[in-house]
Amino acid sequence: MTDPINRLRRRLVAGGTGAVAGLGLGPLGRAAFAQAATVEMPFVNGKRNLAAYPEKRPLIVLTSRPPQLETPFEVFNEGLLTPNDAFFVRYHNAGIPTSIDGDRHVVRIGGNAVGKPFELTVAELRAQFKPIEYVAVNQCSGNGRGLFEPRVTGGQLGNGAMGNARWVGVALKDVLARAEPKSSARQVTFKGLDMALFGGGDFVKALDAGHAMDGEVMLAWQMNGADIPMLNGYPLKLIVPGYYGTYWVKHVSEIQVIDTVFDGFWMKTAYRVPDNECACVEPGTVPAVTRPIGRFNVRSFITSLADGAHVRAAQTLVVRGVAFDGGQGIREVAWSDDDGQSWRSARLGNDMGRYSFREFSFGFTPRKGNHVLRVRAWNRSGQSQPMEALWQPAGYMRNVVERVKVLAA
Repeated sequence: MTDPINRLRRRLVAGGTGAVAGLGLGPLGRAAFAQAATVEMPFVNGKRNLAAYPEKRPLIVLTSRPPQLETPFEVFNEGLLTPNDAFFVRYHNAGIPTSIDGDRHVVRIGGNAVGKPFELTVAELRAQFKPIEYVAVNQCSGNGRGLFEPRVTGGQLGNGAMGNARWVGVALKDVLARAEPKSSARQVTFKGLDMALFGGGDFVKALDAGHAMDGEVMLAWQMNGADIPMLNGYPLKLIVPGYYGTYWVKHVSEIQVIDTVFDGFWMKTAYRVPDNECACVEPGTVPAVTRPIGRFNVRSFITSLADGAHVRAAQTLVVRGVAFDGGQGIREVAWSDDDGQSWRSARLGNDMGRYSFREFSFGFTPRKGNHVLRVRAWNRSGQSQPMEALWQPAGYMRNVVERVKVLAA
């Protein structure tokens, strides 16, 4: 298989060096910038550059080292599957790989709770195991963090740190079975090729053994019918459907089955939420007890109208949006044009699976004046969204019923 980054290097060179700005990340870090291309996010100090990295259209740049790129929100109105070139990017460590031979990339499976450690290449993985496929949302834990009030520390993201894709790979349980896990197995850890350069340690995540072997956790090599983009984890990505993106390890290279609870930084210290039902605390306070972040809560967004949109009065609009949750599946979406004072049912679109975006739509015929549209989703367990935003100091798990203001004239 040809290295996709080498193909992209040739394409960038052919376009002329004047279109390329070096970001200190080696060949992959030479992103094509349009210096005048910026976007204003809906919070203080929200001016961001747009940049087209290899295999990506112009995305919103939060940081360049390591790359953190947010999807412009209008992309989510293009369809239920988020295009690969528009999918958000989140790295924790600056030492990211810049070239990988996908077929020969080796994954090592071992740990003190397996009987037969082994290793195999991605080509062998594809050839020796039965593939599985499903559609699932990947969402950053801090999606919407920039909208928290009071503000919190961390990357100030809008609502574009999410995406929905069709993943193809192999069930992790089938791979682990070959290693013969022992009855003492407690957790499974995952490590990729990105390396820590500035502290925090290499990015290693862990799942409970039962979760890792549930048949749905996947080692994926394909995304929306193509190789996974380099910046999203080529050639092999851990897919943990319904769970926040912190667990979706990129460039998977090492899997360890262990007989203890993993206590590395990215589990014991980072990515933790208040250990209560709402995963929230009073603004300005800190939680007494925390737990590792886990499944998504329920979210819904209008995608066909931007906040502040001008529309024609007395003309019916078909308003569209998406809703999703951590795997129960969306049961109902309601909409309001009076800031939540009254509600009507929206029409649900095709069901692409319980981990996917679920499209909804409704007809809206505005009278002259200002309107505040809101949408609220419920999953099949009856869980929904709060009308007022919940708060926590890490800025995770925001899922308030969002407002979209429109002016009809």
